[in-house]
This record gives sequence, structure tokens and C-alpha cells, in this order.
Amino acid sequence: MEEPLSPVDAEQRRRKSMLAVQVGLVANVLLAVLKALFGILGHSPALLADGINSTSDVAYGVVVSIFVRLSGKPADHEHPYGHDQLESVAAVVVGAFVVTTAIAIFWHTIDTIYELLTVRQETGGADLITLWIALFVIGLKLYLTVWTYGVSRRVGSGVVLALAQDHRNDIFASSAAAVGIFFGRQGYPWIDPLAGAVVSLIILHTGVEILRSATADLMDTLPGKELAGKIRAVLAEVAGVLEIEEVHAHRFGPYLVVNLTIGIDGALSLAQGDQIATAAEETLLSRIENLRRVYVHYHPIQGAVLTRPEVEP
Repeated sequence: MEEPLSPVDAEQRRRKSMLAVQVGLVANVLLAVLKALFGILGHSPALLADGINSTSDVAYGVVVSIFVRLSGKPADHEHPYGHDQLESVAAVVVGAFVVTTAIAIFWHTIDTIYELLTVRQETGGADLITLWIALFVIGLKLYLTVWTYGVSRRVGSGVVLALAQDHRNDIFASSAAAVGIFFGRQGYPWIDPLAGAVVSLIILHTGVEILRSATADLMDTLPGKELAGKIRAVLAEVAGVLEIEEVHAHRFGPYLVVNLTIGIDGALSLAQGDQIATAAEETLLSRIENLRRVYVHYHPIQGAVLTRPEVEP
């Protein structure tokens, strides 16, 4: 059975995914320049750390855009289910970049705190412009988070969801930087780099969550209780299905492929068994969102008593 999404729908989905990636990439280029430049000129370790985070965002944004384009390639002999799983690979790339960035920022800020506490440099804190930059970043990232989450829900893309999580992560990071800059200007210079360390821990947590979700897709994690329950509930409405012995679902990007083993009345003919299997397949494809294919294997149950209307030959 062919996938329920038409080529036009699939192309629209890829275009929306690519738009989210490109908008995020352009925004991160702008923010990386602003935060890194004013973090250096304005003497703010927290804003500089946030700028390093945005620089890594730019790097993986380029990589992700390439993967999303490749995921749109049609199925071929070596990839009969298409290339959609490249989106999960792209999400792994995002997570790896985020975790690496978090570790680098953490060690840099801890080193800065150590120097401030041991060398006891006199400082009046960061320049006021750095606080305004941090507040601007918070506002922009708040908008991008809401918009990108909306896109991820519409297209069901793991990589777009990962980008939305990273935008959300930047809100917390820039908020910590703003707090650090503010208190640094009040005569507590060590709070600025300490905020940078807090930023790194927030970034690390987001990166680990992205990696956990993406690797679960790549490792063929079995469907959760909610999905398995929904599949069983739908099959309960199909005439002739007496038992549901096994349910295995596999992810390919945003799509699902399901393998089922069902039990039917052993007195039925092969033609009737095929009719039941086809009905189960078509019903699931029409009722389960993002389900691409269903493979049904049926076993005879000898001496079974039908509890649903008999299947016509």
C-alpha cells in the first residue's frame, strides 16, 4: 500500500522544514556576530559565551540544511523507504554540536571565574550595550521558539523540533547572560562569568535531550504505549481480527512503518484471510497519522468463534 501523503504534500512538508532551518540559520548568523562582537568589546564573558553558542548554531545549521535537502530524495533500490531517516541523523548532528559547545563554554567560564577570584582584577562590569543586546536576543528567540515549534507540529519533523528546542535553550542562555551582566555592573563581576557557566549547563541539558530523542528513532525503539494502544484500538474495529499477537513500529524520519501479526479464524480461506489483512492495513493507514506502510501477517486460530460480523468471501 502506498503512503497516504501525496507527492505534493510531502514536498510542502519539506519546504516548510527547510524554511524553518533557513530562518533559524539567518537569525543565528546575525546573533553570533552581535553577541561575540559586543561580548568582546563590552567585556562580558557571559555574552561572549552566548555568542560562541550561536556560532556553533550557525555551523550545525549549515549541516542540517544539507541533511534536510538530502532527506527529500525519492526512494531507490537501496533505500526502499526513502531517505527521511536522514532527518534523525541531522538531529543527532544538532545534539552533538550542542553538547560540545556546552562543554567548551563551561571550561572557559570556570577559568574566567578563577582568574577573577585569584588575580582580583578591578572591573566595573560589562558595558550597558551588552545588556541591551542580551534583551534583544531574548525577544527574538522567544518569537523563533514559538514559530518553530508551530512548524514542527505541522510537519512532524524531528530535526525542526530539535531546532525549536535549541531556540528555547537560547532564551534561557541569554536570560542568564542578562542577569550576569546586570549584577556585574552592580559591582559583582564574578556573577557575569558564573552566568556563562549556568548557560553552558542549560545548553548541555538540551543537547542530551536532543541526542536521546534522535538516537531512539535511529535505534528502532519500539512504539510507546500510546501508539501501540491506538493501533490495537483501531484493529479492534476490523471485522475478522480475533487476536493481535505482535505490533512493531519503525521510524523513518517523521513517518512510521508498522509490522503486525494478527490471529484470524482458521476455518477461513486464504482469500478471506487476505481480505482481513487488507482491511486492517487500509484502516490503519487512514486512521494513524504519518503512517507510511503496514505489513500484516496472519495466523489461523483453530476452533475460534467469531465475535464480529463474518467476512464475506
